[in-house]
Amino acid sequence: MSEGLVTVSYIGATILFILSLGGLSNPETARRGNIYGIVGMAIAILATIFGPKISGATSFATLLVAMAVGGSVGVFAAIKVKMTEMPELVALMHSLVGLAAVLVGYANYIDPTASFYGAEKTIHEVEIYVGVLIGAVTFSGSVIAFGKLSAKISGKPVLLPARHWLNLGLLVAAILLGRWFISVDSGMIPLLLMTVIALAFGVHMVMAIGGADMPVVVSMLNSYSGWAASATGFMLSNDLLIVTGALVGSSGAILSYIMCRAMNRHFLSVIAGGFGTEGGAPAAAGGVQPAGEVQPISAVETAELLREASNVIIVPGYGMAVAQAQHTVFEITKLLREKGVNVRFGIHPVAGRMPGHMNVLLAEAKVPYDIVLEMDEINEDFPETDVAMVIGANDIVNPGAQEDPSSPIAGMPVLEVWKAKTSIVMKRSMASGYAGVDNPLFYKDNNRMLFGDAKKMLEEVLKGLQS
Repeated sequence: MSEGLVTVSYIGATILFILSLGGLSNPETARRGNIYGIVGMAIAILATIFGPKISGATSFATLLVAMAVGGSVGVFAAIKVKMTEMPELVALMHSLVGLAAVLVGYANYIDPTASFYGAEKTIHEVEIYVGVLIGAVTFSGSVIAFGKLSAKISGKPVLLPARHWLNLGLLVAAILLGRWFISVDSGMIPLLLMTVIALAFGVHMVMAIGGADMPVVVSMLNSYSGWAASATGFMLSNDLLIVTGALVGSSGAILSYIMCRAMNRHFLSVIAGGFGTEGGAPAAAGGVQPAGEVQPISAVETAELLREASNVIIVPGYGMAVAQAQHTVFEITKLLREKGVNVRFGIHPVAGRMPGHMNVLLAEAKVPYDIVLEMDEINEDFPETDVAMVIGANDIVNPGAQEDPSSPIAGMPVLEVWKAKTSIVMKRSMASGYAGVDNPLFYKDNNRMLFGDAKKMLEEVLKGLQS
């Protein structure tokens, strides 16, 4: 394949990737967006394999082995990984992008066939240095994010003394090592030292971020992986990698900004040290103390309330994902709609453990897209709602965000379920959410608590509706 045909293929793949991002912005077009992305990647891989830079039986054999290994891992992940484990998988995939950038950088630096001189040599070495730097931070940060999301590492932020000065010191050290790297003929030592510093920075940065900020972390690491891929493109003089990396990096940055707005947080404050404790920790004391006692409700009573309702809003959270109750939720929704009940879903931007987590689960259960609404679209409808049903959510429905100025989540936009005539919260226990703060919603006069495993309780509700 000629160089010109490769370039045309790369342009076509880039267009498909842009269409893919556009499709993924809406649940109704997400499937089409995925197809665009798959086709674009297939074109990019084929153009690279049959391009002029790959020649000889040995090169083709090596590529085929690498593709077989990578493809097998991908197929295994697609078959074995549950939908509830998708955030962890995404974090792990980001780590692989970062690791690839580091390995490509080192391979490019020690390549005996590379010949650069003067300013061109300096530019190439800067590309290598930046690519390895971003890749190492992405790799170690993503591994820690994977540990936190899978509960292998505590969700509590680890805030070291003088941590900001430590971060600044690591940054200055990386810059000084970069100057050393480009000023000597053999810069392997400063490159290795910088890699260690970048790995330590990634670990420290994500360890300081609390569990409540994990959706922002996933989005942020997505952005980092894109910039790492773009830097790799500069190293390899590959236009497609540069463009697609920039697309992923910029879209991830925009999504991180949207996530921060949804949590009333500044991006820099998230990086500096987020809030949150281990999931399921006892509710923390302090702030405005809720008054009253919780009012439990049974599954049969819940079914009766739903049957008599005209308008119902369901708010899914991570508890629904853990219990894998989305299919039962769909059956209840389908039955209520057949009875003439107006059922809709309210989705908070940071519900779950990654952006769009709840949308993916509901789409998997075949919940109609037109009744799945974002927080801003549905919040004003709660006063006219008969029953607001919260399934395993906590911080995103906490009225303390509006009523308690001293709360860690004060000012965070939340779904105002307490304004409904009756709210029902499904939880296993009275444990706090990832932010580690108590929820006054549980004690309001119009709220009822349905305790137990979400899937089991919803199945009982479904039986009650069918009887």
